[in-house]
Amino acid sequence: MMSALAAQLGQMLLVLAIAPALTGVVRKAKARLQRRVGPSIFQPYRDLRRLFGKEVVVADSTSWLFRAAPYVIFAATWVAAALVPTFQTGLVFSWAGDLIAIVALLGAARFVQAVAALDAGTSFGGIGVSREIMIASLAEPAMIMVVFTVALVAGSTQLSTIAAFMVGHRSLRVSLAMALVALVIVALAENARIPVDNPSTHLEVTMVHEAMVLEYSGRHLAMIEWAASLKLLLYISMVACIFLPFGLVTQEGGVLAHALSLAAYFAKVIAAALLLATLEAVIAKMRVFRVPNLLGIALMLGLLGTLLLFISESL
Repeated sequence: MMSALAAQLGQMLLVLAIAPALTGVVRKAKARLQRRVGPSIFQPYRDLRRLFGKEVVVADSTSWLFRAAPYVIFAATWVAAALVPTFQTGLVFSWAGDLIAIVALLGAARFVQAVAALDAGTSFGGIGVSREIMIASLAEPAMIMVVFTVALVAGSTQLSTIAAFMVGHRSLRVSLAMALVALVIVALAENARIPVDNPSTHLEVTMVHEAMVLEYSGRHLAMIEWAASLKLLLYISMVACIFLPFGLVTQEGGVLAHALSLAAYFAKVIAAALLLATLEAVIAKMRVFRVPNLLGIALMLGLLGTLLLFISESL
């Protein structure tokens, strides 16, 4: 029991520790592809330390919700990221690692952030919330269809069960390929990455996520930025767990097995960061009114994947 609790605690601390490094690797790789030196991969840690040391400035027009929102957003995102298996399945809280529960946690964090942005009463907050809700209204149904597709294949919505099934049944399925593409599109939209949003700009004409956090400062802004890094790591871990589960320890193993599993997980995260940086370096941000078309593709891919499974099982 103690070893199981230690493994669960290790996973919670692991995602918390490497999330800022993931953001740093993406920024560094993107800068190198653009022939720039770029910041260090440890710069996000320095930014968080600097923000935690600054004084919090809160507008007089805001309520308690504005001050409590960063803590709720950070807690919900951290719990969701910690429920996704990284190096081992079947942990103590694996029963709670359900895809529907994770979608609900992310939706709750988004709702709190939107309400807090409206609570500030600024025009930028209203613009960001309207765009965020528009994106979420299409991204969440697409995510649910991906969950249905994967659940029909594995027979469960628990990530540990899905990973164990995928390890033992390595077969090519068109429906899973569609679900993978749909999940990648949803991940780009949910994390406000190119082509949906540009995280490195603060232009009021284009920004979505940044418009909702402009009024935050100090430790409040640090927790929101940390939660954004955790959310990006969550989607990468989810893709690796469902579609690339190699290296996962599906049962209790020794120190060597866990070390190899951690090495495989780090390799997946670094590879995903490099692919994301390459994608952002070679394509441009699309117009806001074209985003529904992209998310509509993800929704239709998830729906087609589910329909293909029903048709194949009925034959």
